[in-house]
Amino acid sequence: MPTSPDMTTDLGPGLLDALQHQVAVFARRAEQTRLGGVGQVRNSMDRAAYLLLNRLDQEGPMGVKALAAGMGIDSSTVTRQVAPLVDTGLVKRTSHPDDGRAVVLQLSPRGQARLDEVRASRRELMRQVTDGWTESERESFCTLLTRFNTALSARQAGQGTAEGPAGTEGQAPPAS
Repeated sequence: MPTSPDMTTDLGPGLLDALQHQVAVFARRAEQTRLGGVGQVRNSMDRAAYLLLNRLDQEGPMGVKALAAGMGIDSSTVTRQVAPLVDTGLVKRTSHPDDGRAVVLQLSPRGQARLDEVRASRRELMRQVTDGWTESERESFCTLLTRFNTALSARQAGQGTAEGPAGTEGQAPPAS
């Protein structure tokens, strides 16, 4: 019997069932808490805003198309997600240094401060959730989760979905 890309003979269905169940539980818990962190900034930044601000922080000012391409989403989605960030002063629109007609998005000082605050809160949440784990266990988990996210991104990119994750979104951010 031929196998589809979703079938394998290497892993038993019990293990794959357990894996898909744990991923579903993780997704539900992540959405419930938004992995927002601890303290006063807990749950105070949605996933889309965090990922956009993080990308601008890591890669610097860029246009909507470049931002969308790097995140593997439509330019229209980025435009819609960036609008409230501009309205609240977390992102600013500036002229492109080489082409004054083009607009680039840039993390504002307020956006940088807010991102730093949210990162610290989320870092503390990760510390608390993995309390009792060894550094090696944390590294292994991060490596495997990054690998999992990268594989999901590659699968989505291969299927040509406009709003699926792609690029480096699934990669672990640099250590802070």
